Amino acid sequence: QVQLVESGGGLVQPGGSLKLSCAASGSIVRIGTMGWYRQAPGKERELVATITSGGTTNYADSVKGRFTISRDNAKNTVYLQMNSLKPEDTAVYYCNTEALTYSSPYSYKAYWGKGTLVTVSS
Repeated sequence: QVQLVESGGGLVQPGGSLKLSCAASGSIVRIGTMGWYRQAPGKERELVATITSGGTTNYADSVKGRFTISRDNAKNTVYLQMNSLKPEDTAVYYCNTEALTYSSPYSYKAYWGKGTLVTVSS
């Protein structure tokens, strides 16, 4: 169906920056909204940011002004630029997308990546 592959996670010091990437591939007819979610140890998965196919963005209050989501529609890729990172940003970051596929060409379905770990620590 649709495969999502995240990259760009790692260890960074507080105040540092990282850029995550997520590329979608498979039997894709159209990609809809793409987004990033995160799950910290012992906590539930939460929304970080989303971006529609038209470029409208939405951010969690905790990351506004620090994180920027963007996408390249030609490459079916979504990015998350993370600046001024804090220890509380430590989490596994998951890519999510809605997509129409050749097996489901009229109904968007949601797909998830396997996640990439971001650790903010000195």
